[in-house]
Amino acid sequence: MSRLLGGTLERVCKAVLLLCLLHFLVAVILYFDVYAQHLAFFSRFSARGPSRALHPAASSSTNCSRPNATAPSSGLPEAPSARPGPTAPVLPPCPDSPPGLVGRLLIEFTSPMPLERVQRENPGVLLGGRYTPPDCTPAQTVAVIIPFRHREHHLRYWLHYLHPILRRQRLRYGIYVINQHGEDTFNRAKLLNVGFLEALKEDSTYNCFIFSDVDLVPMDDRNLYRCGDQPRHFAIAMDKFGFRLPYAGYFGGVSGLNKSQFLRINGFPNEYWGWGGEDDDIFNRISLAGMKISRPDIRIGRYRMIKHDRDKHNEPNPQRFTKIQNTKLTMKRDGIGSVRYQVLEVSRQPLFTNITVDIGRPLRGLLGMTPVDKGPSAKDCLSED
Repeated sequence: MSRLLGGTLERVCKAVLLLCLLHFLVAVILYFDVYAQHLAFFSRFSARGPSRALHPAASSSTNCSRPNATAPSSGLPEAPSARPGPTAPVLPPCPDSPPGLVGRLLIEFTSPMPLERVQRENPGVLLGGRYTPPDCTPAQTVAVIIPFRHREHHLRYWLHYLHPILRRQRLRYGIYVINQHGEDTFNRAKLLNVGFLEALKEDSTYNCFIFSDVDLVPMDDRNLYRCGDQPRHFAIAMDKFGFRLPYAGYFGGVSGLNKSQFLRINGFPNEYWGWGGEDDDIFNRISLAGMKISRPDIRIGRYRMIKHDRDKHNEPNPQRFTKIQNTKLTMKRDGIGSVRYQVLEVSRQPLFTNITVDIGRPLRGLLGMTPVDKGPSAKDCLSED
């Protein structure tokens, strides 16, 4: 009996010994693992620490005066970063048919429209009227250009309706109001040439240009403000024309061309002082360049116009019919390559960029170009890239 009890006790002792040995091995493994982690941490700390300690004053002063400046180099190679920085997520392309479009819109101009309200309604719009969709990458960068003078009331309504429409269309865009200085005769087409050049100065990636009168608001957000293979006419069915195209060659109100198309027709004419004629000249230029006009469905291309009296110093141009007949002779010498002007002020507002310019005046008694030189020619600044 004592021999049996002794054998059992021996086996129990061996099992306890083996269990202790196993516990010791696990403890050793965990110890070395923690030690390795601490060693790696202090190695990274010591690799970064000396470079900061060498020039603490220089680093501090540089960051306070110039937040985006680069600190002076110590002459020593920088230690490689132990952990790569976060990379920006790659956004998918924006869909051709944006899912958030509403369709037919109710447009009215009776309610008061302060700019503060419009700003509150569009929190994603950046200074200068710039916007980029947060959830996709647009194929185009669009500059919307508005010829302007003394239309603040109209501009508030335009911004109220167009910013939400353009955002729903998933556009990367900027709004440019080209304000004609002074009280001389208005020149819509020349202001549009100025807007084309000034927008490209601010952002050379613009590749689509929408030219819009400030008193026209689309009644359907499916009328996409994009550029295509051919110049685009958007405002094909205005309420003042009974929601019909007034004539086949009409190209007024709101239109769009990409950069290559715009340069191909030498931009817009500069010699149409006063009301009328320039849109027909532009239509002629497009036809002479071998291009055709594309338009949306007439049920989608509907617009409401803010009613107003004709502006002072924007009387009908009596020479417009003669000029339209001579487009073939004038388009090569008169256009974006010959426009002259002087920028007086650039003001980036919360909802748009205002550019006030002096574009000269017509000769007294004539509606031709002023001989006063308003700045260098744009010809050498342009390329189709």
